[in-house]
Amino acid sequence: MTLRLVAGASAPPAGRYDADVVILALDRMEETEQAIVSALAQRGVSRHVTVVDQGSHPYALDRLARRVAGRADASLWALSSNLGVAGGRDVGTWIGHGRVIAGIDNDAEFADPDTLARAVAALDDDPGLAALGLRIVEYDSGRDDLSSWGYPRRLLARAGEKFETATFVGAGHAIRRAAWDAAGDYDAKLFFCWEEYDFCLRAIALGWRIGYRGDIVVRHKVSAEHRVDWSGTRWFLFVRNRLYIERKWGASWTTLAPRIAGYLVKGARAGLLRQTRFAIRAAARMDLAPRPLPAAAAAYLRRTDRAYRGTWLGRIRDEVLSMPGGGGSISKAGGQRPMNARIRGSAPWPC
Repeated sequence: MTLRLVAGASAPPAGRYDADVVILALDRMEETEQAIVSALAQRGVSRHVTVVDQGSHPYALDRLARRVAGRADASLWALSSNLGVAGGRDVGTWIGHGRVIAGIDNDAEFADPDTLARAVAALDDDPGLAALGLRIVEYDSGRDDLSSWGYPRRLLARAGEKFETATFVGAGHAIRRAAWDAAGDYDAKLFFCWEEYDFCLRAIALGWRIGYRGDIVVRHKVSAEHRVDWSGTRWFLFVRNRLYIERKWGASWTTLAPRIAGYLVKGARAGLLRQTRFAIRAAARMDLAPRPLPAAAAAYLRRTDRAYRGTWLGRIRDEVLSMPGGGGSISKAGGQRPMNARIRGSAPWPC
């Protein structure tokens, strides 16, 4: 893998600054360009915008290069291969050293010129927060984007409020760099799906908390015709990665049996049984060093996530018997294609 500077500043500012804004790119040049413009328009905060391209066509890359050419506050970098969402965001984060790492998808925009400043201030106001999930709304309608709701269904009524949670949605978020340095990078083996949750678990295990702010908004360009093809690899990655993460924290295959059964039922109903079986086998082959989740972290997860999941019967109805694409989300792909699949679309409610 090689990384080369295409346009813009050769490095972020040498001194202290507030935030790095990381945007991943893979074609979709008009949307990506608008995401960059949105990031460059942020005021009331010192920031550097880092765009990491992972395989755009030359004409698309040239257009993005013209957008950041000559700027001291933005850089466009090109990777020689697609590392996925996890690996790409790792690279973008390594390039900078701002005390906050913010990210939006390349089909999203900050809702207001002070959105980033408010997210940085929210982290400053609560030193115990490792990361902050922002409210994701549909670009045109302003309604909550259900395809980017990565929290329990019962919390949807509180989408405009603030609460503690177990994860954030990658389409709009901010991470405290001190927490990132302590918990470690995104796990690049995940490629796409659940990388935010995996990071959050590591941060929570270290005593950090995760916040959601419904008053800090990112606008997302949801397009029905670009919904992800669930017969591609996204369902495979959804299942494989979730099982892999559970095993990281010491879950036995016996403990995972109900979850696996649910995935098999859901996969069969969606015509994705073969991919589900492949995903389960792939999870079993992934290297890991299991460790138990600290008791305090387990209690945090029960309080902020599982307490809102409802009864087992309700979860079977909402999470197992619902079809992929029926609402809810795991995480958005920030300009990446998961292997051969397109990146847009809704996912099953997280389970």
